[in-house]
Amino acid sequence: MAPTPASAGNGNWTEAWWAHVLYVLSVASAAVFVHPEVVHGLAASVVAVVGIIALWRYSWAMLHFVRSLIYRRFVYPRMATRARALAVGDPPHAYLLVTSFRIPTETTARVYTAAFRAAVAAPGGATVVASLVEMSDERLVKHLFATIAGDAPNVRLVLVRIAGTGKRDALAYGLRAINRFEPGPTDYVAVIDGDSIVPEDLVARTAPFFRLGEQVGALTTDEYSEVEGSFVFQLWFPLRFAQRHILMSSMGLSRRVLTLTGRMSAFRADIACNPDFIAMIEADYIDHWRLGRFKFLTGDDKSSWFWLLREGYEMLYVPDVRVQTVETPPSKRFFTAAAMLMVRWFGNMLRNNSRALALGPRRMGLFVWWTILDQRLSMWTSLTGPAFAILGALFYTPQFLVLYIVWLAASRYAMTLLLLSARPRISIAYPFLMVFNQIFGAAVKTYIFFHLDRQRWTRQRTTLGASAQGLGTIMRAWSSVYMHVLAFAAFFVAIATLMGIVPWPSRWI
Repeated sequence: MAPTPASAGNGNWTEAWWAHVLYVLSVASAAVFVHPEVVHGLAASVVAVVGIIALWRYSWAMLHFVRSLIYRRFVYPRMATRARALAVGDPPHAYLLVTSFRIPTETTARVYTAAFRAAVAAPGGATVVASLVEMSDERLVKHLFATIAGDAPNVRLVLVRIAGTGKRDALAYGLRAINRFEPGPTDYVAVIDGDSIVPEDLVARTAPFFRLGEQVGALTTDEYSEVEGSFVFQLWFPLRFAQRHILMSSMGLSRRVLTLTGRMSAFRADIACNPDFIAMIEADYIDHWRLGRFKFLTGDDKSSWFWLLREGYEMLYVPDVRVQTVETPPSKRFFTAAAMLMVRWFGNMLRNNSRALALGPRRMGLFVWWTILDQRLSMWTSLTGPAFAILGALFYTPQFLVLYIVWLAASRYAMTLLLLSARPRISIAYPFLMVFNQIFGAAVKTYIFFHLDRQRWTRQRTTLGASAQGLGTIMRAWSSVYMHVLAFAAFFVAIATLMGIVPWPSRWI
């Protein structure tokens, strides 16, 4: 399947120059409808609180943007040059672990074709480990290997059959298969998802970074998407990947990214074959003070990330190597699909948040630690603007909503322009999608924060956390609802108090 125009970045009408001019003129026209008395009539306390929160959020975003530029333009080029110089001679053997389950046949063929070509091009030879469930996939993989790499002298194929019990099992079985080959400490293991198409020179361009020192434990790369689905999906996924590129580059400056994406991440072989590392990927869990102990159904990439973070390893970002991902939304309806994906993404993030924070800033550096803390804070600060606008419209004047909409349209367009540092084109739909990601995403995060045991793997249609019955399960479910509602009530009361809608308890303060 050829890349769609939006996903491939070839342009569409929302990226045309005249669309951007029309957008700016529309925002300017909307600003005319904001009555000056609304702005002048805002209480000093409201302006102060909103200003402090806005300053915090936008300065934080600008800090990530500036750090990403420093990394990509200055730090990374020197680091890459040094890595290539250290990697001259004695190339490592590469192990490419590919996991496939319920992937369309056409996508599977493209993924393994790319993996075999990368194996043939690997300077030190390669072993492709295919973790499969269906017999049809096994026949297809064997045929592709014989066609592409059958005559290569230093390339081999290893098939690992599993029972379809999940990606965690597929990875664990595959890593144990690699361990049986007794790879050397300088060898290279890449974990590739069943819908990720890697570049042919993947090994040659990423393996040298492990020569920078034994403290380098893993790395991940940039991604771009080929999206199946409606036009809005073809805009939403590229936006997320562009924002990801900036954030990953910023964290790359600290040499510790926030996730080792399951789409394609590479590890030093002695780490990937460590029994404790494999055990955490296979069966990870947390002990929650209210929900008890529960296993992680998804989020194997977060488990591997936490293991390396806990052990003090560096995790690098390689911004000039791009992996193509085939995105198939779990539903044809945008809001439904976005909700399902956000529940999985943010659930994986928040389930690891507390234990990562507990490691402390000395283990990972103050900036990385604060960024992890901000994951917990941002879901509430992102909702302060909508809360101020709604309460202001209800208790003062509907002009509050007009003022807020104009502010969103202008500020999100400015943030969209910053994405030109990551991608060659931007769409006028991005400001609207940014607002959606902020408000809807923050609401999903608050839900997940109080329902950490609710998990769903979108492809396998398996769930965890709702199947068990009994009084304890019912009480935990109701306690999650109660705490979520209580937190939202306290949040809105606090905003209403700051706006003067609810009087301050003057006898106490």
